[in-house]
Amino acid sequence: MLVGRIMGSVNTEQIMKMGLEIAGWNRMPADSAVHVRGKNIGKVLMAIDVGVAELMLAKSLGCDAVVAHHPIGVASVNFYKVFDRHVTYMVEHGVPRKIAQDAVKKLKERVETRTHADIYSDVVGAAETIGMPLVNIHQPCDEYMRKTIFDKIQAGKTEYVSDIVRSISEIPEFKNAETKVQVRFGSEKGKAGHWALVVAAGTNGGYPVAKAYFEHGVNTVIYLHVDYGDLVKMREEKLKGNLVVMGHLAGDSIGMNALAEKLEQAGVDTVRIGLLSSKSV
Repeated sequence: MLVGRIMGSVNTEQIMKMGLEIAGWNRMPADSAVHVRGKNIGKVLMAIDVGVAELMLAKSLGCDAVVAHHPIGVASVNFYKVFDRHVTYMVEHGVPRKIAQDAVKKLKERVETRTHADIYSDVVGAAETIGMPLVNIHQPCDEYMRKTIFDKIQAGKTEYVSDIVRSISEIPEFKNAETKVQVRFGSEKGKAGHWALVVAAGTNGGYPVAKAYFEHGVNTVIYLHVDYGDLVKMREEKLKGNLVVMGHLAGDSIGMNALAEKLEQAGVDTVRIGLLSSKSV
C-alpha cells in the first residue's frame, strides 16, 4: 500500500467497470464476469490464474475480493465467443472475410470442445462457500496490453523483425521477464514488411490464423504465445513469413498492472501475486 493514499472501497461491479475503462470499452465481453458479487472492497488480491489456493491466500491476507485475469466459471465456458475478433483483425490486414472466418471457426471449435469438458464450477463454488467476492477480467486487460505494445512498436523502427523485437523488449514487463521475446518462425534478420499484432482476441490464432495472414500479404505476425504443434505445422508446410512470440506472463502483466494502478488510485489496496513489475529495473 502506498503511504499517504486515502483508503477507499468499491464493489465488484465497479471493479469490472474499471477493467472496461482501461480498454476504453463499455460492454463486458464473454470471457469476463463478476462471479461472486461483493461490496465495501478495500483490499484485493490480483493474479493471472486463480484457483482455490489463491482464494484461501486472499482470505488469510485479509483481502475483500479476488480479481483473476484468465477466464473461470461461465467465462471459461464462453471463452471461445470472443475469438471472432481475429476475423476483424484479419480483414483489416487484407485477408478475405470468408478465409478469415474459416480459420477462426477451426480455432473456436478446438477450444469450445476442450472447455466443454472442463469442471468449470469448482473455483467459483469455493469462492461462494467462503464468501469471497470474485471477478475475472480477461479481454479488457488484454486490450490495454495490445494498445501499449502497438504504440511502442509504432514509435520505433519497423524495417526488420529485430526492430520489432527490440521495441517490445523495452516495455518494462517484457524487460523484467525471464522469457524473452523470440522469433519462433522465420528470421529476426529478415524484413518485417507488413506486420500484424494479433493479441486481445481471446487466445493466439495458432497455425490456421497465421497461415491466413502469411498467404494474404502479411509478412510478420506477432503472437503472445503459440503451441508447439502449430509451429510444427508451419514448418512442415514451409510457410513464408515471420512469427514473433512475445511471452505470456509479461503480456498479461501489462493489463493487470494497469488495472491494479487504477484500483489504487481509487484508494483500494492491491496484492499482486506473480505479476511482473511495470517498473524498469
